[in-house]
Amino acid sequence: MTLLQTIDTAPAPFRPEPITQEEGGALFRAALNLFSRWGVTDEQAAVLTDMPVRTFRRWKAEGPGRISRDGLARLSNLMGIHKALRIIFQEPQRGYDWVKATNAAFDGASALQVMLGGELTDIMRVRRYLDAERGGW
Repeated sequence: MTLLQTIDTAPAPFRPEPITQEEGGALFRAALNLFSRWGVTDEQAAVLTDMPVRTFRRWKAEGPGRISRDGLARLSNLMGIHKALRIIFQEPQRGYDWVKATNAAFDGASALQVMLGGELTDIMRVRRYLDAERGGW
């Protein structure tokens, strides 16, 4: 006779795997393309990625070095902003233009101006706003 065994069906708590350096390199390359589409200067891109302009330019030319945990979070949030804009706007150029347009939600500042505050939380503020607008989860 076979005995029944209890099976635990409770889901394990969600624990995302950290972003690897290889994935970070891909995020950095994608961010370079995004900065180009947004019309961001190297100086502005250096603020968004929280690195000296000289380092940003070297990484842009030669490929990224070791990306810090904060840097990975910044890149991830920038890609989240890009994703949200692609969902909200059917025409990609409208999403790229939105980044520099004034916005009442940011007291008349543009999303780029908010993000150029330099803190990770400034980038996250824009991402949270867009996720709410698109009905994000």
